[in-house]
Amino acid sequence: MRRHHPTLNRVVVHVVLLLVLAVWMIPEVYMLSIGLRTPAQAFDAALFVWPMTLDNFLTVIRDNPLAGFFLNSLIITLATVALVVAFSSLFAFACAVLNLKGSLTLYATLLTTLMVPLASLVLPLAILLKTFGWVNTYAGLIFPYAALGVPFAVVVLKAFMEDSPKELFEAARVDGCNAWQTYWHVALPLVRPALVFVGIWQFITTWNEFFLALIILTRDEVKTLTIVPMQYSGLYMANPGALFAILTLIALPLILLYVVVQRAFVRGLLAGAVKG
Repeated sequence: MRRHHPTLNRVVVHVVLLLVLAVWMIPEVYMLSIGLRTPAQAFDAALFVWPMTLDNFLTVIRDNPLAGFFLNSLIITLATVALVVAFSSLFAFACAVLNLKGSLTLYATLLTTLMVPLASLVLPLAILLKTFGWVNTYAGLIFPYAALGVPFAVVVLKAFMEDSPKELFEAARVDGCNAWQTYWHVALPLVRPALVFVGIWQFITTWNEFFLALIILTRDEVKTLTIVPMQYSGLYMANPGALFAILTLIALPLILLYVVVQRAFVRGLLAGAVKG
């Protein structure tokens, strides 16, 4: 029976993966391509059109205070990620390690919120935020985003903590650690891959969120990047080049983030798969 050479097998695998990647990247490449086109070429079906121009990007930069919008998006996203990681890890620790009375009931109740679509919450949230005076404020997005992100994060972190060695938690108690010390020095290091995964996932979700931001933010001083494309879409797609230019600029930070943290992100996914 003939054996395949390991090097040949690796080459075949890499070729297949490159082909899959090429197909997967077509929408992103097409988005960038339209952003680099003139208005007359905007709706051409070709993937690449010549000549290319940077006029659409210059138009978007000239028409909007993108630096301020970017800073607003970054502040809201980072604050949301911090809240989600903190509260979800504490809740998961209470359920999986401390087994506090009533924690499983709260956990089951929390899971039901995963089935509620965001669209059904917009009107109640808008009324609630107006009552609190949080319309056109960072808090008006940070707290709803965090509340919507915590349930999924708790599911991930609780599973990791339940699969962690129970002997380590018992040893911490024997050594005299209180609940907070056990959480900080034992639980968090054990679920670090899951924390990284949750943080990256929440960053992507919050950065791309558009619907709630459109309802809550009306002043330019607090607007996020995802609201900018609205002014270029319109009923008749008046400026598709500028629309796809700003979409490219919105996606760029996420691409750079993934390039930087892809190893940690994949490690978190693989750790979850191995634990499962």
